[in-house]
Amino acid sequence: MTDCSDPGSPDGAHPDVSRTERLVPNWLDAPGRAKELDALSAPLRRVVRGLPLGPSRDALRGLPIGHPLHPALVQVPIGAWLSATVLDFVPGSRRGARVLVGVGVVTAVPATLAGWVDWAEQPPEHLRTGLVHAAFVTTALVLYARSWVHRRQGGRAAAAKALGLAGLCAVGVGGLLGGHLAYRQAVGANKSESVTRLLEAGWHAVGTLEDFPVGVAVRRQLGEVPLLVFRCEDGRIRVIAERCSHLSGPLSEGRITDGCVECPWHGSVFRLSDGANVHGPATAPQPAFRVRVDADGILRVQLPGAGQGAP
Repeated sequence: MTDCSDPGSPDGAHPDVSRTERLVPNWLDAPGRAKELDALSAPLRRVVRGLPLGPSRDALRGLPIGHPLHPALVQVPIGAWLSATVLDFVPGSRRGARVLVGVGVVTAVPATLAGWVDWAEQPPEHLRTGLVHAAFVTTALVLYARSWVHRRQGGRAAAAKALGLAGLCAVGVGGLLGGHLAYRQAVGANKSESVTRLLEAGWHAVGTLEDFPVGVAVRRQLGEVPLLVFRCEDGRIRVIAERCSHLSGPLSEGRITDGCVECPWHGSVFRLSDGANVHGPATAPQPAFRVRVDADGILRVQLPGAGQGAP
């Protein structure tokens, strides 16, 4: 049986857990605590946000597919480079390896751009980790570009292979940090996904009709879930989950225009009628509630799919 008693050590670690077992998690957490990186992340963030990308910015964020695009794009260069490394050890496969290295270099460009666009809308801890992640990936890209040059010129096969192996190591470490960003720090995850499991099924009262002035965003708490309630001029009432799916920003404090609310933190725009996200950086919609008003003026809401908790 696992011993869950008080570890009794200053750092909270169990006495029989070796330093080696904690080494990788601690190393991956370290960039997020390196405040020295803020001096670099701040100007870089302004540059990325200022890029004239237009509508393609939302496409690079992954809005059309409903989740970040960057993790999907990186599969191509990583796969190409890994395959090239395998071919480097297969006699007679020099040309195929060179083609794959080139494919990886070319396809890494849009993947990197999508990553920078996502990175620019994160909080400080994630920005720091993302910078270190980007440093390793950029190193890999430079190494593979140089490897391709050697392969194209011919005569320096050993150097080309060595550069490729070094690049694979760099992109591997970068991928490890990328996984840490996605799964430990939840970058790109839908922050509203748990709402249906936090609420019970059925209709729930959230107040009387008089509690919601026309044209004013009102925040109401339903169990553990905050709601945004908005009463339109035509009398219709819109209710969506109040915490933004991007980074849990307070939508009730955002600007409401043309039937949409804009998150005050990073500018994601959601339609009040159905919660659809019409502008990023959020890639997931807001849970939208059904609404009814009883004869006595009580406003009730219901979330489709609610009550799907743990068995």
